[in-house]
Amino acid sequence: MTEPNPDESPLLELRGALDALDHELLELLVRRMDIVADIAARKRSHRVRIRDLAREQRVLHDRCARAEELGLPAESIESGWRQLMLMSRERQAALRAEVPLDVEAKTIAIIGGEGAMGRSLNTLFSDLGHEVRSADLRTELRPAAAAATADVVIISVPIRETRSVIEELGPLVRKEALLMDVTSIKTDPMEAMLASTEAGVLGTHPMFGPGVNTYQGQRVVICPGRGDAWLDWARQMFTARGLLITETTPAVHDSMMAIVQVLHHFKTQVLGLALSRAGAPLEETLRFTSPAYLLETYVTGRHFAQSPDLYGPIEMLNPDSTQVIEGFRKAAADLAEILAAGDQDAFDQVFADVRAFFGEFTEEALDQSGFLIDRLVELSAGRSSP
Repeated sequence: MTEPNPDESPLLELRGALDALDHELLELLVRRMDIVADIAARKRSHRVRIRDLAREQRVLHDRCARAEELGLPAESIESGWRQLMLMSRERQAALRAEVPLDVEAKTIAIIGGEGAMGRSLNTLFSDLGHEVRSADLRTELRPAAAAATADVVIISVPIRETRSVIEELGPLVRKEALLMDVTSIKTDPMEAMLASTEAGVLGTHPMFGPGVNTYQGQRVVICPGRGDAWLDWARQMFTARGLLITETTPAVHDSMMAIVQVLHHFKTQVLGLALSRAGAPLEETLRFTSPAYLLETYVTGRHFAQSPDLYGPIEMLNPDSTQVIEGFRKAAADLAEILAAGDQDAFDQVFADVRAFFGEFTEEALDQSGFLIDRLVELSAGRSSP
């Protein structure tokens, strides 16, 4: 039998009606964003914060209730409206809603500005109204000239080169300026900055990659070094762009990064290495995938798609790396021993102990991972099978 053409009338006419309606929805979104721009201007003139959590909860409750009245699935509507609100916050941030009208524009030099993170920082500070200059290996503006003339000098170079660049350029930074880095390790760069310059010093670590779609809700860690006025300035700039700030010391930062980065990356690398040696083609395993396996595989594939020059120094140069890696090995060995012995009681105890460690976070983990898995299944449903 010949398969019917799905685009023949009346199906074609119905799809055309849907297309027209979708175009109207897009036009309504443009009108909505125009109102958002007016709100941003009003917030800036009256120094009102971009995010109002109470207002967001009221909006979500109202839209979900209205959706149910209209026979629409409230959960899907809530998901869509959360995206709309994220778009709105990002639009307000790009319009400098939280930047005071009287803020002084700075000249910011990014050393390593042609790298991925350097370009991201360029966008971040340009959106806030500052003059950003990029100095890199092949730029006309040389790093020494940029460091000597800028109000803010940001070191955004590979970890292994950070100290030498700081020691070279630090003495050139004006005393009234700010020297800042964005390295994933903080103790060594902070020591180098404080020793090489009389300028203000601030250590920062953006906890996001350069490819993020929005700065809203992303986290940045800051380590105060020298200069309270510059510290206040940095807090104001990061907050105005929608970033969440964690303030700490270099030693605590490195200790936490041993867990958040080193342990996490090491686990991902072990999984990837084990999968590559398991003897089963990846595509074959994906024919049998569970949502949880697919999620882990995406994370692992994303990790190995990036540069080893990024991850190697993060794991090798963190002063607490050895401790957390040995902890991982010990945990893996203990669990392997329990499985080999077939000891269900010991297995149950491991679950109880770890569940107690996570505490109330388990409920949030169930909700959030469930949401992610639903979206993942939706997006991967059209993935072709081998």
